[in-house]
Amino acid sequence: MTRSERHNLVTGLLFVSPWIVGFLLFTLYPVGASLFYSFCDYDVLSRPVWVGTLNFRDLAADTVFWKALSNTLIYAAFSLPLGLATSLFVAVLLNCDIRGRSIYRVLYFLPSLVPLVASSMIWLWIFNGKFGLLNYGLSLVGLPGPDWLGEQTWTKPALILSSVWGIGNSVVIYLAALQDVPTALYESAELDGAGFWRKLWHITIPMISPVIYFNLIMGIIGSLQVFAQPYVMFNGAAGGPNRSVLFYAVYLYENAFTYNQMGYACAMAWIQFLMILGLTWAATRLTRSHVHYGG
Repeated sequence: MTRSERHNLVTGLLFVSPWIVGFLLFTLYPVGASLFYSFCDYDVLSRPVWVGTLNFRDLAADTVFWKALSNTLIYAAFSLPLGLATSLFVAVLLNCDIRGRSIYRVLYFLPSLVPLVASSMIWLWIFNGKFGLLNYGLSLVGLPGPDWLGEQTWTKPALILSSVWGIGNSVVIYLAALQDVPTALYESAELDGAGFWRKLWHITIPMISPVIYFNLIMGIIGSLQVFAQPYVMFNGAAGGPNRSVLFYAVYLYENAFTYNQMGYACAMAWIQFLMILGLTWAATRLTRSHVHYGG
């Protein structure tokens, strides 16, 4: 390199050095340390002791771990498709040319701006078995409302319903994608006699399939890391009646910061990472023939 090229290289490295230092200190080192601690008996207050795969073997025999994992997978299996379908349908409706469309868009987006702890407190009152708004509304139509937060059968449905409250971010992403769908395609379909559902299935969904795929991946990651709502609404590691809503992230947090079993928690974190990685790979393989990119 010439002298000027070396000068430019040094200048560029100096400008990017804060990011490099931040990445090494706050991302790469914690990731490497967590991998090391997952093979150690480590309680934060003393030096880590290498125990090999003992943490993973203990997890395999931990019934609470399997309970938390099954709760999380059941929650994800229902909340993820419900959230994807609801947000897409709302975005399609908000994309229609109607009076007051901007107001409706703001109203659907506002709930996603509410902090999770605050919204969890609101849902505590909505799902209250005796004085909750939801049961009051059901009583007006002659339906008896269950004890949403006190009965094992209804705790997961309560959390799944509350997860739809925060679809605002997905709706905004879908709306941005819908703006790029050529109107000529809809006009041609209308000339051929296609109705709303045929246009949605044969034009809208294929044209915005990359965005649907993006929201699917983000939904997989988010649903497997759900933490704030079950922790606030069901008293932390208690996990509701019979630990029916003790989720994976909550149990990981309790092991790390309540029981000081940091090595055990790091092993859980790496299992969670591999699980998300595997599901993301599977989703990519299953949807690659259905995702159509422009050009």
